[in-house]
Amino acid sequence: MGPLEEVVRSDLEQLGDLTGMEPSLSQMAYTLAREIDGGGSEDGKTLPTLNRELRQTLAQLMEGRATDDDDDLGDLASPD
Repeated sequence: MGPLEEVVRSDLEQLGDLTGMEPSLSQMAYTLAREIDGGGSEDGKTLPTLNRELRQTLAQLMEGRATDDDDDLGDLASPD
C-alpha cells in the first residue's frame, strides 16, 4: 500500500459506517489512490485525470456529512 492510499484509507475510516453508495465510492477512492501511488499508466500521463477523479470521489463521499456548527445553538431567532 502506497502513502496516498494509506492516507485515503485513514481518512475514510474516520467517516464511520458507510451507507448507500459510500462503500462503492470508498473502493473507487482506494483504487484511484493506488493507481496514483503507482505513478499512473503511460509514464504518468494519467496522473492529472486520476487526481481529478479522486478529488471528485472524495468530495462525493463527504457530501452530506458536513456538520453545521450552528446546530448546537438552536434557533437563536426564536423568542422562546
